[in-house]
This record gives sequence, structure tokens and C-alpha cells, in this order.
Amino acid sequence: MTVLVVALVGACGTAPPLPRDRYYSLAPDVQAPVAGQRVAAILQVNDLAARGFLGGRQILYRFNDQPLVVERYETYLWEEPVPRAFAAVLVSAIRDAGVFRHVLIPADPAKPDLLLGGEVERFEHRPTDAPPRVSAKLSLSLVRTDDRRSLWTRQYSGDEPVSADTPDAMAEAFNRLAGRLAAEVTRDLISLGAKLGPRTGS
Repeated sequence: MTVLVVALVGACGTAPPLPRDRYYSLAPDVQAPVAGQRVAAILQVNDLAARGFLGGRQILYRFNDQPLVVERYETYLWEEPVPRAFAAVLVSAIRDAGVFRHVLIPADPAKPDLLLGGEVERFEHRPTDAPPRVSAKLSLSLVRTDDRRSLWTRQYSGDEPVSADTPDAMAEAFNRLAGRLAAEVTRDLISLGAKLGPRTGS
């Protein structure tokens, strides 16, 4: 009996296991066209800005009945903060499309002719929408480095349905949406290319 009581007390005092953090990558497959000719200029893509929780790693969500309140999942996180990760997505997409002679990141030593930067304004899960979805919005601008003249400013936004009530499905929807927005940015830069100066063969 004494052994049984001790075992029960020990069981009651055991805390449940803590949920494990789950990290997700923002690394979409971007389906963008390839530029016919490269712009003879060097583009630098800066890390994007973000306000509040968007600058961290926790995945954000918003309930339909509380549209002014943004909250954070405790255990669902991005491997990299969204502003930095989305900038990397843009770098990869623009390089693959062959829009510019070179595409740099801020750590590269070369001097760029053009700067692409901006802000992630929304990147969140909407689990109580019908159907559940993820939503994103970002603003971008292209600036010449010699005179700081703005050549181009755009806003991009979109939504993507979440196929199942699981964190993996949520992350997959975020990646589909990011890939679609990066493709839109790349297509716009290709269209703008003829106005940016001399071009070289691909």
C-alpha cells in the first residue's frame, strides 16, 4: 500500500511534456519567366523592414472576430525572420530569371547600381476565415544608388487557402503565397527592364 501511494503521488506531480517548437522554412518554388535580355546593371536586394511581431520568428495569426488583434503562435516558428527570409526568396527568384547582370545581398562587396527594398506589412494565418487561409502584403521600391531617385514603387498582396487543419498545411500555404508574390515581383522587374538602361544578351 505504501508503495502504491508513493507511485500515485509521483504520477500526480509529473508535469505533462512541454510542446516542442516546430521550425518552418520560407523557401517556395517560384514559377517566374526568364528575361530575354539582362539589364546591364547590378541590383542589391536589401533585407525588408517590418513592424512589431513581424520582425520576429513566431508565426502570426489573426481571428476573424478580432480583426484588430494580431497574435503569435508559441511553438510554430520560422527558421529566419520573415523580412530576411522573403528578401532571400526575392534574391533567388530574380537571379533565376536573369533580369540583371548581378544580384547582390548587402554583405556582398560589389557596388550596386540599383537597390530593391521595402517592407513586409502583413504575413499571417487566418484560421477562422471560411475557408482558412494565409494572407500577405508587402511594399517594394527600386532606387538608383547614384542619385537616390525612385524608379518604381509597387504593393503586392494576396491570400492562399490552407488545405488542412495542420501546421504543416499552414506552412505550405505560406510558401505557395510567397512564391506567387515573388513571381509577380520578378515579372514586373522584367517588364521594367527596358527602361533601366542598356541590356546585354542572356
